[in-house]
Amino acid sequence: MTEPQPLSRWLDTSRARLDRTELSPEAEAIGRVVHLADGIARISGLPDVALGALLRFETGHYGFAQALDRDTLDAVMLDETGTLSVGGRVTDTGEVLNVPVGDALLGRVVDPLGRPLDDGPALHSGATLPVERPAPSIIDRAKVSEPVETGVLAVDSLFALGRGQRELIVGDRATGKTSLAVDAIINQKNSDVICVYVAVGQRTTAVDRVIAAIRQHGAPERCIFVVGNASAPPGLQWLAPFTGMTMAEHFRDKGQHALIVIDDLTRHAATHRELALLTREPPGREAYPGDVFYLHARLLERAAKLSPELGGGSLTALPIAETNAGNLSAYIPTNLISITDGQIVLSTHLFAAGQRPAVDVGLSVSRVGGKAQSPALRAVSGRVRLDYAQFQELEMFTRFGGISNPRVMDQIARGERIRALLTQPRYANLRGVEQVALLSALGDGIFDALPVSSLSELRRRLPPWLDTHASYAVTALGGGGELTPDLRARLSELVRDLAREILPEDPAK
Repeated sequence: MTEPQPLSRWLDTSRARLDRTELSPEAEAIGRVVHLADGIARISGLPDVALGALLRFETGHYGFAQALDRDTLDAVMLDETGTLSVGGRVTDTGEVLNVPVGDALLGRVVDPLGRPLDDGPALHSGATLPVERPAPSIIDRAKVSEPVETGVLAVDSLFALGRGQRELIVGDRATGKTSLAVDAIINQKNSDVICVYVAVGQRTTAVDRVIAAIRQHGAPERCIFVVGNASAPPGLQWLAPFTGMTMAEHFRDKGQHALIVIDDLTRHAATHRELALLTREPPGREAYPGDVFYLHARLLERAAKLSPELGGGSLTALPIAETNAGNLSAYIPTNLISITDGQIVLSTHLFAAGQRPAVDVGLSVSRVGGKAQSPALRAVSGRVRLDYAQFQELEMFTRFGGISNPRVMDQIARGERIRALLTQPRYANLRGVEQVALLSALGDGIFDALPVSSLSELRRRLPPWLDTHASYAVTALGGGGELTPDLRARLSELVRDLAREILPEDPAK
């Protein structure tokens, strides 16, 4: 048994340790909570805090500075404030809000702070990035020229989406906006694009359906789900799009390609308005604060195609916005339309008529257009949009009857078949070669004598038919090859043969 150490020796040891300890003065600013309500904490005693700084409360809660006054500041809480009370201590961490990034997030469901919401293990990403990052400058960008294939014929053929583009999906409630975006995510299972789905203010059941659909039909191991649902604090809902953008930028900056879906920015704008009113910012049009345009501009400008010198990565954005009674001239939709590179407008009337997706060809536009299409698809989709738009105008007059002009009747018959081809069920994505084959056959008039009702069956059976009879075409066009006249004629002939097999008495011979 060892004898106890003498007091004198212990004192000498402690004195030696103190002598080796470097002591220096440290200043720590401490504030106090003076008011707390509705997820907003008003704090005094922190005059040097910067806007957006991360604040730590003595209860372990965190918040970020949203509004600065002369003597106080308003902080948005990032957690429930059940144990927080007036008078509590607050310190400035000296940092801005950071979130984890990296491959460890792939396949995971996380909240806007990067904390897991699924049953998986704890995240050990290591790398973090600020949620607010500057957008790439003009000199750092490259032109948008590579396609992001959604597998939806109505989008890929009429309103092509390019890597680095920002395309708004806008429409009334329950018109298939989220479904269209989810189909685009699912179609990336055969590409090198990493997907990030951001839910802002959505119901938990709706988010669960989206995640389940991607897990069943897509490649969830290359997706990140950032969820700030309707029951989350307003601060987390506000933060969700910025978090998703930062996580997607990590892959873009590594030279990879990413696609982000933000569902939706209308609710995000409403959350921003709520926080602005609670922090006593002056209201503007429709009670939105004056910086609501800058809010979404600085968010969506971060989507870009980088120059080859910076790795050539891309970040494509599909923000979603909701309209009321089809009013595209409302405040938030017009803001987003002016920020993005085009919009896909979904119509309530088309949705009610059974057209899926309910894309309004007259109001939708892509400011990139055919520059982002594959050469083969661009070669066969030139007149489809014009023919379909003319058909929609002529169809209005057919309600009055009395049209006997053969040319007009042929246009109406062609338009009916275009509509049947563009009507596509969910999770039935088409590869590029299948889209080219269908549009080639349409241009060659193969569908003109076919019953409209038979086109859905033909589209369903086309993929295995091409794999069996034209594997060389699948390989060639799958790699972005040119559509030669011989190859186009062969694809049209294969579609004709399939039509004869479906309808042996088919008169289109």
